Amino acid sequence: MSFAAEVKKELTGRIVSDEAAKPELAALLQMNGVTTLGFEQEVRVQTDNPAIARRIYTLIRQSYPKAEVDVSVKQQFALSEHKVLTVVLHSEVEEILDDLGVDPFGIDQTIPAWLLNDEDKRAAFLRGAFLAAGSVNSPEKANYHLEIATPHEGLAEQMLDMIKDFRLPIKMIARSKHYVVYLKRSDKIVDFLKVIGATQTMLRFEDIRLARDMRNSVNRLVNAETANIQKIANAANAQVQNILRIQEEIGDLDELPAKLADFARARLEHPDASLSEIGDYLEISKSGANHRMRKLNAMAKLIEEGNFDPDSL
Repeated sequence: MSFAAEVKKELTGRIVSDEAAKPELAALLQMNGVTTLGFEQEVRVQTDNPAIARRIYTLIRQSYPKAEVDVSVKQQFALSEHKVLTVVLHSEVEEILDDLGVDPFGIDQTIPAWLLNDEDKRAAFLRGAFLAAGSVNSPEKANYHLEIATPHEGLAEQMLDMIKDFRLPIKMIARSKHYVVYLKRSDKIVDFLKVIGATQTMLRFEDIRLARDMRNSVNRLVNAETANIQKIANAANAQVQNILRIQEEIGDLDELPAKLADFARARLEHPDASLSEIGDYLEISKSGANHRMRKLNAMAKLIEEGNFDPDSL
């Protein structure tokens, strides 16, 4: 099961108040689309998600107890396991659609003002919109993304404003004849899931995100430390090679000034140590260790170039 499916499964099992039921139902009908038959004597809502079909049925029964409603299941193709579920409203069709502000012809997609005059109602509408046409990437993936898509620009703009009311940095784009409102920041996706009532999956999202971010931080630290160790090792090896070149040229490190000779021998005895560690061993400062190594490196370069004068020691 995808993470988006887990979120929707939790949302469809959520018990809501009568006031929240209608906004959620309005969004489910608007975003799924409805068809009418027999001069508006019957309304059908199709979905391939059994949980969504059950949710629409439950919300209709909760909000309009006297309405006649049922669910039918039809196999989409012969020999196919894919099924289409249809929620059929047989009575009070015109009254219910008017009450919810749902245009069966899909012309007027304006969200009724009464659905927007309360924060809980707006959250319920967004819950229904996400159930009908929303998706969210798994927090295991590198790109965090939550979106709700609709073919109606006006409806998308209203949802954009509604989500902004919850202080979320929502954006909108046009994509393949649809208008998509979306969030990219992981912490804001967590906030949105909290708004629509997906508490358990929100906590799971946050746990996975934090664990993933922690792994990434540890990996970055390990990579940085590995790179630093490699850098130290490469520098130490180059220093050892320079001292061996000097030793070969002058025959004995004792020919060097005493401080340089002591440092050179310590460097050869501790080939894997950093200059700072060599300095600690000799009880000199890091800058003192760097100064002596620079002198030895300069001497090795002169030898390599053939410009070294033994009398300069």
